[in-house]
Amino acid sequence: MNVLIVNNMAPFVWGGAEELAVNLRDQIKAAGHKSEVLRVPFQWEPAHGIPSQMVMARWLEFENVDRIIALKFPAYLAQHEHKTLWLLHQYRQAYDLFETGHTNLPPGKEGEDLRRMIRTADDESFDECRAIFVNYPVTQDRLLSHNGRASKVLYPPVNDPELFNGGPIGDYVFAGGRINSMKRQHLIVEGLVHADPCVKLVVAGPPDTPEDATRLCETVERLELSDRVRLDLRMLPREVYADYVNKSAAVAYIPFDEDSLGYVAMEAATAARPIITTTDAGGVLGLVRDNQTGWVSAPEAASIAGALSAACTNTARAAEFGRSARELWDSFGITWPRTVEVLLA
Repeated sequence: MNVLIVNNMAPFVWGGAEELAVNLRDQIKAAGHKSEVLRVPFQWEPAHGIPSQMVMARWLEFENVDRIIALKFPAYLAQHEHKTLWLLHQYRQAYDLFETGHTNLPPGKEGEDLRRMIRTADDESFDECRAIFVNYPVTQDRLLSHNGRASKVLYPPVNDPELFNGGPIGDYVFAGGRINSMKRQHLIVEGLVHADPCVKLVVAGPPDTPEDATRLCETVERLELSDRVRLDLRMLPREVYADYVNKSAAVAYIPFDEDSLGYVAMEAATAARPIITTTDAGGVLGLVRDNQTGWVSAPEAASIAGALSAACTNTARAAEFGRSARELWDSFGITWPRTVEVLLA
């Protein structure tokens, strides 16, 4: 069977969704099928360019393809008689982020028209799907609330789980993943000011924009924390990233309202590392139980500081919480063979 995975491509941006698409392709091949990833170009800035990109995705035609598995807006607008949606992201700026003001859609009638266009196109595309899966109950709830579509939760597995083998608890907190304002690594740095002086921090991953990198560097400099913070701002080799996780005392991941468990948190749990997050982190809270598998803080520097200090001043407790995080993750029973079986059923 020929299976095409349809995902987006933002130039020079690579994150969890991109990793998932590549690993899904490889796992489908391992199951005995042919598979490729089609990356549909998409840039959300400027917002007035979104409709033309939607039209491009909508009118893609596929030959010699038996199934398509679509992951994100606007790639999932592509038409096929046997389309399965594994929904990772709608264009949230037209949904819940629009309502909270965290949107790039312009104010007034222009923004309302763009929002209406996106939602209408989504509804039409969802009606064409033979099955709809989502990556987390948060995504499921949004889809039902905003679009009235039911779905089934299918958690993404960890990629390369053998790399995250843990080991002795280290002496720093690791904050990994893409660097941007929604992931809020700058807030972790600000928390370090109020933490125990023994706490060290490693922030590593690719900045989405040069401005994201500049903001983080300037925050470290402004707060005079260069002796306690290491910044490794680049696309990390997988082995290097895993090494940072394995040698840490804890992993801090505090995105705003994440719509999944989050690879950073999943990989931390696989390595038996406790996780630091915040009360507004969304899906990440599915893995972080306060004072059991990690620490849940208010999204404020002083509160985060308490979690940073707890992780680095009591290694026995950090190790205990890390083991509990691993047990919780294992209890979900998430594997690639089962995932592929479900998607191709």
